[in-house]
Amino acid sequence: MTSPPLPERRLRHPVEVPLFAIMVVLNVLIIIAIVIAASVLPFVPDSVRDSGWGVAIRSAFIALLLFIPALIVIRETQRASIRGQAVELSPTQFPDIYRTAEQFAGTLGLRRRPIIYLANGNGTLNAFAAQATGYDYVVLANELFANLYNNNREGLRFILGHELGHIRLHHVSLWYQLAVAYSQRIPLLGPALSRLREYSCDRHGAFLCPTGVNGLIVLTAGRYVENDVNVDELLEQGRRLHGFWIGLAQLPMSHPFTVRRLEHLFRLGLLHKQSSGARTAA
Repeated sequence: MTSPPLPERRLRHPVEVPLFAIMVVLNVLIIIAIVIAASVLPFVPDSVRDSGWGVAIRSAFIALLLFIPALIVIRETQRASIRGQAVELSPTQFPDIYRTAEQFAGTLGLRRRPIIYLANGNGTLNAFAAQATGYDYVVLANELFANLYNNNREGLRFILGHELGHIRLHHVSLWYQLAVAYSQRIPLLGPALSRLREYSCDRHGAFLCPTGVNGLIVLTAGRYVENDVNVDELLEQGRRLHGFWIGLAQLPMSHPFTVRRLEHLFRLGLLHKQSSGARTAA
């Protein structure tokens, strides 16, 4: 039986695609500028060619030529490292989470099943999605995985859905990374696009698990206390999160404030509070 069509407009932040298009144009302009500067460099006076500007132009041109092979090497060696240092989930290795990933991949219409790894995060609450040639995968840090796995499976499902959203929206694809390779390093613009990507993937997590509020609460309050946080008060805190200094503090950050992410999903009606019975059963 085929899955019902996904509500595309609700699963991606409306500003993400327009800003991505602008960043692609800027990326192309930066590459053109590097190529033009490098092509005229041999014809300028020696004083200019040997100056700091000349060195910078030559370095940028060499980096441009090496960027694609270097990026491929990084992507492939990262997957190799994960394979050697993390636990790959399977039908017999954490089978319930494996089945959840299978189900989510089918719901999202992913063309290949992402591999899920459990890694030692060295104390960090983190998860990320990535891609190598022929493979999509998600890495869950042990500290994040274990806390939600033992205390609230719905929160873990939300996190997993968020990361699969990165894969579905091609954020980890080679072509996507190349398309914004230079422009994403522009101050303020690069972080802004990153924040929009996170909002879009939060929508995927909430769509796949509407009761996974603890997936964000554990990132806000830390381990051990996520079930004790008053969600209503936290949402009200998010509604009050505005003003000049809040905006200024957010500008250089790659992720939106977690409290704002939570309030955003509740305001859209995508995320709902869990009942106490659901928590106990999880």
